[in-house]
Amino acid sequence: MPHLRADSANELARTQGRVTALDRAWQLEVERHRAQGTSASFLGPEALSWDRFARRARLADTARRCFAELERRDPETAAWVRAYVAGVNEELTSLRDSGARAGSWTDASAGDPAGRGNGSAGPGGPGGDGTGEEPAPSRGAGARAEGSAGGPGARGRGPGGTAGPGDGGPGGGASAASEFARAGLAPGRWEPWTPLAVWLATHILFAGFPAKLWREHITTHLGADAVGLFAADGPGTSGSNGWLVAGERTVTGQAVIAGDPHRFIEDPGVYQQIRLSCPEFDVVGLAVPGVPGVAHFGHTGTVAWAITNAMADYQDLYRERLRRTGVGVEALGPDGTWRRAVRHTETVEVAGEEPVEVEVVETDRGPVVIGGPEGLDDGVPPPGEPPLAVALRYPPRVTGDLGFGTLLPLLRARRVADVDRAVDLWAEPVNVVLAADTDGGTLHRVAGRVPVRHEANRTRVVPAWEPGHAWQGWHTPPRDGLTDGVAVMANQRGPAAPLGVEFAPPHRADRITALLAGRTRWSAADMPALHMDTHLASAAPLLDHLAALDAPGLTEPAAALRDRLLGWNRHMDADSADAAAFAALRTALVRRLAAHPAFAAAATPPPYPEVFRPWLALVPRVGHALEHLLTAGDLYGVDRPAAVRAALEEVAARPPAGTWGDTHRLAPWRALPPGTPYDEPGLSGDHDCVLCTSPVPGLTDLAARGPAARYVWDLARREDSRWVVPFGACGVPGSPHHRDQQPLWLAGDLVPVLTDWAQLTKETDV
Repeated sequence: MPHLRADSANELARTQGRVTALDRAWQLEVERHRAQGTSASFLGPEALSWDRFARRARLADTARRCFAELERRDPETAAWVRAYVAGVNEELTSLRDSGARAGSWTDASAGDPAGRGNGSAGPGGPGGDGTGEEPAPSRGAGARAEGSAGGPGARGRGPGGTAGPGDGGPGGGASAASEFARAGLAPGRWEPWTPLAVWLATHILFAGFPAKLWREHITTHLGADAVGLFAADGPGTSGSNGWLVAGERTVTGQAVIAGDPHRFIEDPGVYQQIRLSCPEFDVVGLAVPGVPGVAHFGHTGTVAWAITNAMADYQDLYRERLRRTGVGVEALGPDGTWRRAVRHTETVEVAGEEPVEVEVVETDRGPVVIGGPEGLDDGVPPPGEPPLAVALRYPPRVTGDLGFGTLLPLLRARRVADVDRAVDLWAEPVNVVLAADTDGGTLHRVAGRVPVRHEANRTRVVPAWEPGHAWQGWHTPPRDGLTDGVAVMANQRGPAAPLGVEFAPPHRADRITALLAGRTRWSAADMPALHMDTHLASAAPLLDHLAALDAPGLTEPAAALRDRLLGWNRHMDADSADAAAFAALRTALVRRLAAHPAFAAAATPPPYPEVFRPWLALVPRVGHALEHLLTAGDLYGVDRPAAVRAALEEVAARPPAGTWGDTHRLAPWRALPPGTPYDEPGLSGDHDCVLCTSPVPGLTDLAARGPAARYVWDLARREDSRWVVPFGACGVPGSPHHRDQQPLWLAGDLVPVLTDWAQLTKETDV
């Protein structure tokens, strides 16, 4: 993994950009294209829905605005981001030139960030940063190799390869180039605002604003009471775990912070293990490829921090009334007047198909992301209703601030108070932050911007033409303390409760709290056992229904399966046949409930853009809300005991032949299928386990979401900290470090955090 040293923060940022592009060039370019809404140009029609959304939501334009504001308000951070981009471009240019010499690029024009827009966006529109400037590549003398090896900016590893370094040596570049060649894509050029666009595109759906579309849909068909029954965060309920154990509860007398962020598992991974060192700071942490610094999880030696998603609601949807006026569009405002909306068209290139024209409209509320003056592209409004158009309002679009002013102060932090001041500048996503320092200080607070507005804004789509739905300032982020020397955050109703609507069930947080209470003193070495806990508390309602069944009325196989599951230890272990039987029963029950006539009206989702469909599908909603549906006083007349009995008989007649790990297998997202398919492993865990490897009950046992990293930060000695990521540190297929951490990740083992420069061995000059 990269260990980087330089003589200044800016030179270090340039080196971080180069190293990231060396290890993750293909990933960086995929993310750049996604942020700009140009990914369908090489990924094909499957990416079109996302590209249309990215264009209509104006993600790239928002990033440009935010970078312009960053330059105005915080020129030091803006210069630091420019340095990172310069490093990325140096390495991409080298890769592009080598590919051109080898004849690898079949479609260099795909690197054009502009697509084929009509230019109506002006100088700040697609393809430019509004300044006419480009980041100048630089090769300053500041970067140095770690250890005794010389040369500018090397990467290193610990003895025996324990740290899993990236590979950029012989063959590495050729493998990176092959990804581009397979896609017919040349590496493009990053603009100063591109890291902001990547961050925004990664997190724009993180708060789950499409859940408001689901609430409106389910309320229309089943009434307002159905909202609570189907409460869930979105297409998957996995979140993140994090816990802080203060020095009074550890064997060293210094705090330990541990946890694991749960995201879609991607190959290459969404987090990059890295060490950044210069005269101002020396930080190890998990970086987001394409973004400088260490935003979410870091350890400076004297202070460490970690985050989880706060589950806050900070994005609003407004139903708009639009009308055309010649070539323009107007929107009806809350004061009863029609106001001119911003409008232009852009063209999305689609590999293998004709280009698609996208109309971009923005009202005073925000960009229109659903429908338009004529309504939905593939639907018609009900009789008497105006055509449907829905605008999205999100904080960076309003404020011009994406929170990048936090990043340098975090790297420079020495104490909890420094982290506290740094995250005051955080914007989105809204997070719960834990931090501790070597002086015994601790921090447990929410960070990010949540607007103050009408309660209806938080739960549903609101009419833009009615008064009372405007934003009225920002909430003060809540704070909390520790209980018995411990703080646990797992997306439950914690300090962020006043800011959110739906939260994760309390099972993961309760389980971690109970496990921590079982011992007086803890060490960093004890924490991986908590990461890997597989107890499934949310199994209780279904098992309670099994216990209540009239056993004499069951067939012999069903009675035997019932007794077997009632004796099960409720652990979702990969080698457990009982866990497989429970999952099969759960799937059968979910499908029966979703197919019940009581839910027939909600089974067909509204014809919204495809990018929102995961929030609107009934079967996943039933699967993730099964605990609520089984414990509610009434369920629209559904005979739940009869449904459980039928599901039990169904599974007993055709029981699963193997174990949970046979069907609960890792299904990572890749922009392109691997040249040689990987046999992905079976997994322990489930969506309500601490080991949160999420299937979609009723739909698939495959896990697309799970721990995107694991970490343990030890404040007593940073060298006793540990971490791991799925796959490996390098994103280059064929590299020895592309997948060398996978066995550790599967087993729950962690890699030591090595920080002694004398023990590092140079692998690659950068």
